[in-house]
Amino acid sequence: MSYADRLENVAVLGAAGKMGSGIVLLTALEMADLSLDPENKGRTFALNAVDVSSAALAGLTKYLRSQVLKAAEKKVSALRKAYEGREDLIENEDVIRQYIEDVLALVRPTTSLDVAAEATLIFEAVNENPDLKVKLLSRIEASNAKKPWFLTNTSSIPIHELDEKVGLGGRIIGFHFYNPPAVQKLVEVIRAETTVAELTDFAGQYAKRLRKTVVPSCDMAGFIGNGHFMRDALYGIAEAEKLCPEHGFVDAVYMVNKVTQEFLVRPMGIFQLVDYVGLDVCQFILKVMNDRLPNAVLHSSLLDRLIGMGVKGGQFADGSQKDGFLKYERGRPSGVFDPEKTIYVPLAEIAARADAKLGAPPASAKPWKAVVGAPDRPALLEAYFKDLKSSQTMGAEMAVRYGRVSKAIGQGLVKDGVAATAEDVNTVLLTGFYHAYGPINAYFD
Repeated sequence: MSYADRLENVAVLGAAGKMGSGIVLLTALEMADLSLDPENKGRTFALNAVDVSSAALAGLTKYLRSQVLKAAEKKVSALRKAYEGREDLIENEDVIRQYIEDVLALVRPTTSLDVAAEATLIFEAVNENPDLKVKLLSRIEASNAKKPWFLTNTSSIPIHELDEKVGLGGRIIGFHFYNPPAVQKLVEVIRAETTVAELTDFAGQYAKRLRKTVVPSCDMAGFIGNGHFMRDALYGIAEAEKLCPEHGFVDAVYMVNKVTQEFLVRPMGIFQLVDYVGLDVCQFILKVMNDRLPNAVLHSSLLDRLIGMGVKGGQFADGSQKDGFLKYERGRPSGVFDPEKTIYVPLAEIAARADAKLGAPPASAKPWKAVVGAPDRPALLEAYFKDLKSSQTMGAEMAVRYGRVSKAIGQGLVKDGVAATAEDVNTVLLTGFYHAYGPINAYFD
């Protein structure tokens, strides 16, 4: 079965979710482009977008229309050539409108899993719940006589475990898009020892056509991305808990978040990132990793406590940020949750006091956005971290310790065989997390 054959009938599970909607978009665009290739004349393509919520699927259609419009506008010249011979498509607007119609015609939103019985390729992007994934994949495997290939977007569950529990005989591979899939360039590809070679080749070809940066990860719970992020987050939580007796909870969270963002030159502080992913999602990933990694102690009682109080983070359907460790107004942090008073304390009541304790970053400090776009980024970072290590403020000392722990986590992933090289670890953090530098570096020596 050729690459185009495999994409003739596709099902995406969890199609209306954050990850699933992006996978639907990218796959629908790929299928539409294949259909416009003269070599595929006469082929029919179908993308079954499966989700439990009809309302969410309606939102998916709206999202697809807006995103396909943007994609069409960017490649209108190529589309004019592809539609050459269509005398009814005169203006660019006509070509763009036709392409949007063609892409949307491929997508078939449905709440019925039965459509997957005819698919030759299944993208799975449901909740990070091993039992749910096994249940859905088993149902499809039992009803689908075509022996489909499965690409799972799991960010933590070992691929061999899903393969063995469902009995897929190697017809599954981890294809971990980063959020949002339509924007993020990184994909972690995780093959089990049993994954068939043809599926591995297909995954590589698909990623290449989507212009994704591929990093292979060993099939160990958490892989590279969450293998680093979860441990990094646990260290940040532990640092805040150590500060609590002297400085109080809200000040401690504020200080650690500021150190991890401003002092370490990251796009978000660690508590913002946990909020973005979702406290409950982080809790679930930690459990998956803790239960499957020998000698692992990956758990946070603080996460348990806050989740029990209804503090979960994550995003609303429109993509706006829900409150978690921090409160958000217009997408920006505006307060810190106090679990004792069960209220959010405004940053205006925290910042001056906490900033005085931390001290200012070195004069050579620049915001992440300025550093990440600088042509002399390595030189800027080297000079800044040299200044940071010589500074004796509380914030600088916290940042240097944090940077060294982050480096040790990355090195541990290489030592344990999760990542093949330090470069792979750095690529994941640079590309998937938008860091300005990889964790395995000489800055904190």
